[in-house]
Amino acid sequence: MKEFLNDKVVPKVMAFINTKAMQALKDGLLYSMPMMIIGSVFLLIANFPYTPFANWLAEVGVTPVLNQAYGSTFNMMALIASIGIAYTYVRNEGYQGMPAGVISLCTYLIMQPSEVVAESGDTVGVIFKDWTAGKGMIAALLLGLIVGWIYSIFMKKNIVIRMPAGVPEGVSNAFVALIPGAVIIIAATILYAVVNLVGDTTPIELIYRVIQTPLQGMTDSLGGVVLMGLMVPFLWFFGIHGSSIVGGIMGSMLTANSAANQEILDAGKELTLANGGHIVTQQFFDQFMTVTGAGITIGLVFFLAFFAKSQQCKQIGKLGIAPAFFNINEPVLFGIPVVLNPIMAVPFFLMPVISGLIEYFAIYIGLCPMYGGVMVPWTCPPIISGFLIGGWRTALLQTAILVLTFFVYLPFIRVIDKQYVKDEKAAAVAAEAK
Repeated sequence: MKEFLNDKVVPKVMAFINTKAMQALKDGLLYSMPMMIIGSVFLLIANFPYTPFANWLAEVGVTPVLNQAYGSTFNMMALIASIGIAYTYVRNEGYQGMPAGVISLCTYLIMQPSEVVAESGDTVGVIFKDWTAGKGMIAALLLGLIVGWIYSIFMKKNIVIRMPAGVPEGVSNAFVALIPGAVIIIAATILYAVVNLVGDTTPIELIYRVIQTPLQGMTDSLGGVVLMGLMVPFLWFFGIHGSSIVGGIMGSMLTANSAANQEILDAGKELTLANGGHIVTQQFFDQFMTVTGAGITIGLVFFLAFFAKSQQCKQIGKLGIAPAFFNINEPVLFGIPVVLNPIMAVPFFLMPVISGLIEYFAIYIGLCPMYGGVMVPWTCPPIISGFLIGGWRTALLQTAILVLTFFVYLPFIRVIDKQYVKDEKAAAVAAEAK
């Protein structure tokens, strides 16, 4: 089995993961993460769970200021992603990435609505934050990749303006980007004109309706929960960072779901399924499918640290318990090991699916609230993270699931632990015989 997996499965998975597009998506999206987390802090303060304090902030005029900071950070996620993806793609090709990022920014703005009619009847130029946030994520991914790809072709073919030696690097880079930038911008303008004249819409709105909305529906489903729950441990089983890979692929959709939920709240509506709310969001993935690490291994770590009989398991438990509280479980995955271990694969694969299904139905029937735009860093300890994103009900359910992990992993880790005890006794007998 190991030979089949190592020779057939892993090379194909790695070949896909290491494609230029996947690397650009995975790394480029990370540039938007700091602003999303910072924006979430402002949103959390503006919507503080203690109502009298939240009302006081509104009365003294602080809430609009907090919302301004939130709108200028969290709601820029798609715009930043477009820049980051183009930049990363070109940088990975060995060229200066910033010019491509700037071109991607301008292309993105060309593709979205840019005017609104004021009450006075005047036409005002605007940048819609709806389209720089979650609703524009798929367009951002596509434009970032396309701009990065086209720009790299120009660089490889040397279709650029080269300045003489001695010209400052900044000036030289600006002229290098002139020809590819002009071609990309002209092409984007032509595309905008065609879509606008023929369809009376914009490319970003078209992409949202035709591509992003169906994709968000797929992620926000029981099938999506099961697929994500299985894919993360499946990749980790081969030693591949599944959380990073699946997060890089699905993260844009999950974040878009979170942003769409926040838009419902911002519109003064109740966040419900009837109002278009999404159950499966980035917070859902982070806090109920990868919390305490891939496979949700906190129960496994507790057994190792406090109940294991073998010295090897005890030592791994002591090393792994502190990182587990910050959602890091590599010491356990490679120490037991869980990686390429058929016995541990069973609970490792099942636990995220079980947790995801429990949370899905808890939100569906109203036991737990849906999630808006409040996000926490992935290293935020469990239960605390649950409280911050969804209040006491989410924290309580998260606690119950973390307790459940102990019993899911228990029968399987006991088999491993007993075997290690036998091995250690055999090693001790062999050492005495010498």
